[in-house]
Amino acid sequence: MRYAVVIEKAAGNYSAYAPDLPGCAATGATIKEVQQQIKEAIAFHLDGLKEEGLPIPEPTALCEYVEA
Repeated sequence: MRYAVVIEKAAGNYSAYAPDLPGCAATGATIKEVQQQIKEAIAFHLDGLKEEGLPIPEPTALCEYVEA
């Protein structure tokens, strides 16, 4: 499955979260690091859902850029 991920610049690092997976988030010092961390966080999150016998959410979030 392919989940949308939002990466945001924070004061001293980057944070990321997956809108379709509430509670699944990560941080990193660089964009590359936060991308790796969120990938691992998603895998961990999905493994936890499977172990608990909970449904795996289907990806539904869409990403778009809007000119302002």
